[in-house]
Amino acid sequence: MKLNINVVLVSMCLLSPAAMATEPLAFQGVMRDLGKHMQTVAGAIANEDWPLVEKTAQLIGEHPKPSVLERARIFAFVGSNLGKFKEFDKQTHEGAHEMAHAAAEKDGVRVINALQKVQLGCLGCHQNFRAGFVKHFYSK
Repeated sequence: MKLNINVVLVSMCLLSPAAMATEPLAFQGVMRDLGKHMQTVAGAIANEDWPLVEKTAQLIGEHPKPSVLERARIFAFVGSNLGKFKEFDKQTHEGAHEMAHAAAEKDGVRVINALQKVQLGCLGCHQNFRAGFVKHFYSK
């Protein structure tokens, strides 16, 4: 059964702002896991452990998405900057896939170039959105 976006939006309107603000976001756990994966990749590159780089880059590129309801909350917060937000996410996914392919070929230079693409996507998103995101979703 396909989820109708109108049902999601109406459901969100029925939730009280207080209830929505107190629910922890799965997104926070996704970000924490991505941070661990980035550390794993850095160590694996230093050791030229290409199978581990490949496996971990795939985890980065295919990280879990928050629920539809949670994404709607995030997108509502991001507002008119949604395109920018999605572009950073796209850059990160593309870089991770490039890194996995380069690692499969044991091409360290391409792995590092792809890692840079991932890191720039992460940094851009964090610099543009993290402070406001933390304040909006996690400040009491």
